[in-house]
Amino acid sequence: MPSPPKPLRPGPAPRRIAISGGVVPGLAEAPAFTLTRPERLRLPVLVAVPHAGRAYPQAVTARMRDATLAQLRLEDRHADRLGVAIARETGAALLVAHAPRALLDLNRAEDDVDWDMIEGGRPADAAPAEPGQRSNARARSGLGLVPRRLPGSGEIWRGRLAPAELEARIEGIHRAYHASLAEELSRIRAEWGAALLVDLHSMPPLRPAEGETRAPLVVLGDRFGASCHNALVGRALAHLETRGVPASQNRPYSGGYVLDRHGAPREGIHAVQIEVCRATYLDRHLAEPGAGLPAIAAMLAGLVRELGAETALLGGGEQLRQAAE
Repeated sequence: MPSPPKPLRPGPAPRRIAISGGVVPGLAEAPAFTLTRPERLRLPVLVAVPHAGRAYPQAVTARMRDATLAQLRLEDRHADRLGVAIARETGAALLVAHAPRALLDLNRAEDDVDWDMIEGGRPADAAPAEPGQRSNARARSGLGLVPRRLPGSGEIWRGRLAPAELEARIEGIHRAYHASLAEELSRIRAEWGAALLVDLHSMPPLRPAEGETRAPLVVLGDRFGASCHNALVGRALAHLETRGVPASQNRPYSGGYVLDRHGAPREGIHAVQIEVCRATYLDRHLAEPGAGLPAIAAMLAGLVRELGAETALLGGGEQLRQAAE
């Protein structure tokens, strides 16, 4: 692989406006997320980090069979640090969830509930599950709106979740987060003529696919072309290839509910999921920031600049030159 990009150098950052919203139930009204954006947006891009939240109510961790393992396995550990660095360097907007995935998975639909883990089971007024719906199968496997089990590790929780607690999480976390995300994307589109959501995640190290010598370090998901214009992923893959970063498209991650809900390329709102290998920026235990974090943040910032410039082209707005600078 060619020499990695130079790490981002700290310096005076433009003033950013911060808006917190939602609520983490059971945590003294702590906000579920924070949206920050510069006074002058330099790219038509919103970077979102839905799975790095670490605001755990004590009552929640007390119910976990193995809190340390569950947190490590469920979180996109410290992906928010990557998001902050990317936003600072590119001038993109940034939405970071503080509510942890253990409470509620923001990349699942509201009705993607495993009712076996809820006291009383499915309520009589709940909409019936559609036969063959992928989300229902995911919930039954333990990876629904509230994760129930970890593959290879078994059940996460002791006891069942009260229906009122589930509703509080949906209202305070899920609905508030997605409403804020949609509002910011609409605001960006109105200003630029197009908007791009970069849904940022981290993934465990992958194995090389058959016939390949290197495993992808970055996986780009676009719901097989449904969530964004094909020029965006094409430009991203070309950018990564020229820099020697092994990448794949939609394999093994194509994106989920976030892209399904917010990606509307015909309406000028595009959405791409970026998965980055945890081993590239965390320590050998995949638990704490490692020496590679600055360089990976710089690589991702360069990628977001490329995507932002392409989105500005798609919007055809007067601010195209600004995005290219």
